[in-house]
Amino acid sequence: MMLLALQSPLGGAGDGTPAAADSSGTVVGVLMVLGLLVFMALVLRRVMNRRGPPPPGLGTTPRPLAPQTGVPVAAPSPPRPEAPKVTLPPSEAEAKKLAEAEALRRQAEETKAKLQGADEAEKARLRDELEAARKEAYRAEKAAEAEAKDRKKREREEAERLRAEEEAKAKAEAERVAAEAKAAARAKIDAEAGQTLAHGLSKTRTEGFMARLNSLFGGAPKAIDEKVLAELEEVLFTADIGVKTASNLVELAREKAKSKDLGADQLKGVIRKEVEKIVDLPRPKVLEGGGPPHVVMVVGVNGAGKTTTIGKLAAKSKLAGKKVLLGAGDTFRAAATEQLDVWAERAGVEIHKGTEGADPASVLFEAVKKGKEGGFDLVICDTAGRLHTKANLMEELKKVRRVIDKALPGAPHEVLLVLDSTNGQNAILQARQFHDAVALTGIALTKLDGTAKGGVIIGICDELKVPVLWAGVGEKVEDLRPFEPREFVAALFD
Repeated sequence: MMLLALQSPLGGAGDGTPAAADSSGTVVGVLMVLGLLVFMALVLRRVMNRRGPPPPGLGTTPRPLAPQTGVPVAAPSPPRPEAPKVTLPPSEAEAKKLAEAEALRRQAEETKAKLQGADEAEKARLRDELEAARKEAYRAEKAAEAEAKDRKKREREEAERLRAEEEAKAKAEAERVAAEAKAAARAKIDAEAGQTLAHGLSKTRTEGFMARLNSLFGGAPKAIDEKVLAELEEVLFTADIGVKTASNLVELAREKAKSKDLGADQLKGVIRKEVEKIVDLPRPKVLEGGGPPHVVMVVGVNGAGKTTTIGKLAAKSKLAGKKVLLGAGDTFRAAATEQLDVWAERAGVEIHKGTEGADPASVLFEAVKKGKEGGFDLVICDTAGRLHTKANLMEELKKVRRVIDKALPGAPHEVLLVLDSTNGQNAILQARQFHDAVALTGIALTKLDGTAKGGVIIGICDELKVPVLWAGVGEKVEDLRPFEPREFVAALFD
């Protein structure tokens, strides 16, 4: 509109009409428009000043939000630090070229000054000299620029070298700190590692049948006669290794004794080798390899340490980075679920529980389904340890095993029996009954540190051909140790 107002009066001269009469009106209109613009600018500046500085973050790129949650995404890691600024002095060649260019520029200026008072002939010569000086100065400047470019390149290379050195130092320092932290963590783990299997078997070695066996074969070398064999038979049959295993070892001793060159100390070595063969059974994968999820069904009578063993296995698996779910299938004993709940919280794993008195098979069916649908690596199923009769208990366990297989075909991938080693030969009887019912894949022996009946391991392995997988030698999580046959034999005989 302002542009139209200006065009209207000025257009009169173009179409032949006199414009002098309107000149004063035109000037007034222009001044009014300019005054209005100045006024608007002043008002706008005052408004902006009153608003104050923009709020923090205004004008910056907002951080992206995570999908669905709306939580700001974590800021990216800081970029690689810039190389330090390195300034190198000009090289001798660069300084020489710069000095040469400067001298040629002065020469050209002097020649240019001489042109003012020279005659025509002298001017022609001076112009040629001036042109040559300018060309030489240009050449020298370009040469100096090339030298300077090379210097800049060397500065960048030196800066990169220094940055690489700093990064290497920082990396070495970080690795040193990490190594120290790892060593400290390992030292802490070693300090809290609990008892060794040798510690756990100390009573068996010093008070049990091994003490009598060592007494029989200790002392001065002696020949093998019927008296020695009779004493050996008494030691083995009164031990907790079972009648069958004791009979086999006695027969082996009598067979070897036929050799007149065999001494008592050598006969002990024969028995040791036979025990090594008995306990060194093929071992399945433990806590992994099936599913997913890998399902472990844990059985055993109440009081054997079943729930505690489950809790320790869960804690070990959690520390190994596995996602673990516990199934509380011992619904006939309220304290069992509560105890398992405490272990789940302590180990930092999830637990699936049913109501008190609910059908154990139903609870474990849902637990295995949850483990499969929830992406769990391991599901450990607790089971009842006492019903009205042994027959009821075994039938219930058979049902639980069938139902777990329906929830995940092929499960359970392990059936682990927890035995109280203080029961001695009764533990062998329990193991046989559970094995007949649910086909055991492994055994966990608890309370080895509190009994002299550790020889029960030999009898179980010999009669059932089921490997002992875990040995409990204390209260800590670390005291539930993987059973190593050679370590066991060494702990007994050495």
